[in-house]
Order: sequence, then C-alpha cells, then structure tokens
Amino acid sequence: MEETKAVVENAASNIEAVKSLAAAIAIGIGAIGPALAIGKLASKAMEAIGRNPEAAPKIQTAMILAIAFTEAIAIYALVIALIIKFI
Repeated sequence: MEETKAVVENAASNIEAVKSLAAAIAIGIGAIGPALAIGKLASKAMEAIGRNPEAAPKIQTAMILAIAFTEAIAIYALVIALIIKFI
C-alpha cells in the first residue's frame, strides 16, 4: 500500500516537472522569433532614417506599430506557457 502511494506521488511530481519544462520551452521558443524580428525591424528603420531623415516621423510611426504587433506574438507565447504551467 505504501509502495503504491509512493509511486503515485512520484508520478505527480514528474508531471509537474514536465509541465514546468514545457512552459519554459514554450516561452523560450516563443520569445526568440519576436526578439529577432524587433531587432531586424529597428535596424532597418534606423537605416531608412539615416538615408532619408525627413521621413523619420513616418518611419518611426510605422516602426512602433510593427513592434507592437510583433510583441503581441511574445505575449501569446507567455499566455500559452502559463496555460501549460497552471492547467
């Protein structure tokens, strides 16, 4: 009886460990894409402003909007990681 109880407790702790690992992988992979995209976006925006400084306000507005949309993808990854962890 005690042996069965120990096996069940061990399985429950293993499930929690797997859930934690899955959540970490989800947010890790989910954050890499947006981070690379925002870096590339900012790089190209700075390059465009350097070539045409008069267009800076238009470029900056478009850049901030694109960054907001890109960051939303990372937030979705965070939500999925939280769902994996706590549900």
